[in-house]
Amino acid sequence: MLWSIVGTLAAICTTIGYIPQIIRGIRTKNLNDVSPMMLTLLLVGCSLWLAYGIHLKDPIIALANGFTLSFVITILLLRAAYKKNNS
Repeated sequence: MLWSIVGTLAAICTTIGYIPQIIRGIRTKNLNDVSPMMLTLLLVGCSLWLAYGIHLKDPIIALANGFTLSFVITILLLRAAYKKNNS
């Protein structure tokens, strides 16, 4: 029981950690300082973690990485859109 709580808290913290970056990017209309290589690695890593969570039928792993994946994709799309608009 204790480790489920620890895992859930860890998943929440690592997932919502992307929200401030998204908010800042929307406000400033600039995400050039976010590394595209880091985002690509996170995209691959979260996709694999999502598949792993689904395979294990572990909702904490699957949901956390599903949400994180959506946040990473959002940052990538915003970065591309703002870069195109600033060109």
